[in-house]
Amino acid sequence: MNTTILRKSVLGIAGLAFAGGVFAGPVTEAHANPVDAKAVAVVQADKVDKGKLIPHGVQGKQSRIDVGDEQTANVKAIIAATKKSGMDERAAVVAIATSLQESKLENLGHLGERNDFDSQGLFQQRPSSGWGTVEQITDPEYSTMAFLKGLKQVDGWQDMPLTEAAQTVQVSAYPDHYAQWEQQAADLVAKHWNN
Repeated sequence: MNTTILRKSVLGIAGLAFAGGVFAGPVTEAHANPVDAKAVAVVQADKVDKGKLIPHGVQGKQSRIDVGDEQTANVKAIIAATKKSGMDERAAVVAIATSLQESKLENLGHLGERNDFDSQGLFQQRPSSGWGTVEQITDPEYSTMAFLKGLKQVDGWQDMPLTEAAQTVQVSAYPDHYAQWEQQAADLVAKHWNN
């Protein structure tokens, strides 16, 4: 019996060694392929730095809405336009929070008597105020690029509380209302920035 147990133990150890070699491969191969190391580094570099999304902490009570398919598509359009403009995740948070306040991420057309003058689109921009034509400001990419162009012109916007940066661009009658959307905007950027 001792020989049988010894033989099974030796075969078991040999089997583990073989399986380890098959699945893990020789140590020299792991170091011989530098492409694998770069792929891992790229994946890690693509992670959103959550500290950049809300660098000053949220201000006041936060609001949240359910986001449907149309709104998700608009979030992705805002993020794509932000990247196209060469701006970072924080700019996307400011833009999305602004759109959450202005339109609940819906690309609004003219609302008749319920409308604030001629405001339209994701950011409730006004053709009469020089934001562009109705067709332009109801195009999510164009309206986002127009908002971000205004944001870029605000000295030190990166160091401002979100509501101050958004208000400087939007010139709203309710300047403090942007702050309530900062957490949801940051969550949406974290979720969709790399999609």
